[in-house]
Amino acid sequence: MRVGIAADHGGFVLKAEVAQWLRDSGYEVIDFGAHQFNPADDYPDFIVPLARAVATGQLGRGVALCGSGVGASIAANKVLGVRAGLIHDVFSARQGVEDDDMNVICLGGKVIGTALALELIETFLSAHFSGALRHRRRLAEVQALEHEEI
Repeated sequence: MRVGIAADHGGFVLKAEVAQWLRDSGYEVIDFGAHQFNPADDYPDFIVPLARAVATGQLGRGVALCGSGVGASIAANKVLGVRAGLIHDVFSARQGVEDDDMNVICLGGKVIGTALALELIETFLSAHFSGALRHRRRLAEVQALEHEEI
């Protein structure tokens, strides 16, 4: 599976550790940056290109990091076709994929440590959408929202 990863300064250190772990685990990793630590950088500059690559099918899944994970989640979810979740527990990492077809996991580099981050990402990447009728119905309702005008 091709997995994309992106982070601003708040997730920069964790991104390096996660990217290496992903490579060591046999994933093809596409790194959208940041490629150097810059405390003045902005998460949308890295998260949005990652989200677009997931939405267009260039990547199987994405990992988005910022200080809290909140900004990364907000930015990623602005991209049509992305279903990003802010995840800090194993149950949600699995259930987000199985029930909601989550395709981008968002984590807070200043909120969780490396060991938990790796466990969450491993859970996220190994989970599969159940395809249950009720979940497909709910996803269709959410996708319809993407095409509504305010």
